[in-house]
Amino acid sequence: MKGYIEERAVEIANYIIDNNATVRQTAKQFGISKSTVHKDVTERLAQINPSLAEKARVVLDLNKSERHIRGGLATKEKYLHKSRYNQAY
Repeated sequence: MKGYIEERAVEIANYIIDNNATVRQTAKQFGISKSTVHKDVTERLAQINPSLAEKARVVLDLNKSERHIRGGLATKEKYLHKSRYNQAY
């Protein structure tokens, strides 16, 4: 594996852990795809630094278990704004 990919995988994991970041937030921050973030953390980092990979995995698993809640809140917020807009007219 090339050195810059290993460095990126470690940086990504540290970012996820430090910021409690989601895959989507991390991908946006680093300018890469969500699948690259996922592959870096689950496959590449496991070979480079297994303990760091496990810490990042814990954060990602927690975020995954909560995503349906965030989605529901976003939808609720969307329709609250829509109903306010419609009432004004």
